[in-house]
Amino acid sequence: MKDLMGKAIRDYYYNENPEDLQTETSISELDELPVDYLFRDFEEMNDIEQKALELSWGKVLDIGAGAGSHSLYLQDKKNLDVLALDISPKSIEICRLRGIKRTICENMLDFSTETFDTILLLMNGTGIFQSLSKIDIYLKKLHTLLNENGQILIDSTDILYMFDRDYDGGVYIPADGYYGELDYIVHYKGESEDPIKWLYLDFNTLKNAAENNGFNIEKVLQDEDSYLSKLTKK
Repeated sequence: MKDLMGKAIRDYYYNENPEDLQTETSISELDELPVDYLFRDFEEMNDIEQKALELSWGKVLDIGAGAGSHSLYLQDKKNLDVLALDISPKSIEICRLRGIKRTICENMLDFSTETFDTILLLMNGTGIFQSLSKIDIYLKKLHTLLNENGQILIDSTDILYMFDRDYDGGVYIPADGYYGELDYIVHYKGESEDPIKWLYLDFNTLKNAAENNGFNIEKVLQDEDSYLSKLTKK
């Protein structure tokens, strides 16, 4: 892993000629991701993120913490005990330098030392599941990390709107698998990561998977094609 996201985060923090990240998927063109977006404060976050942070309580695990903006808000403004987790070593280094007291650089599937009241997966949190075939693995793992009365706050986007339609309103979607399974590629300063699998889920598909893995689920907020859901143990 070249850790280009982490490299951009580190360059921005140290002001070492940071550039915008570029991202693309198997169904979309290159898109600019300004690196300062990853350092935004609460007022600059979208409604889904703000709602998730408002609902967070107790001991929190922030999965895919990135530059740590969600963790910092919960730690400094809400005085919560937060653990920021990311597989990017450089991102976790910057989380520490920004003042997050508890950090860990690890894949969530390998992490098993603690349990939590709130688990956050934001900025298309379902992406980490990679594909429909792996959802059960991740949801079972999340179930073990969650305290009995705890909550998982996870967001995603139904990307059906990105596909072409015919005159009758029917959608042209790929026949070979679920339409929300994409290849996701990050570019930074002329380098490119290998494609990773990234999963966008419609709410009903997430609901079925959650209920099959011992969770109750409710949709907390809908914002256009994106939504925030809350999972609790049955």
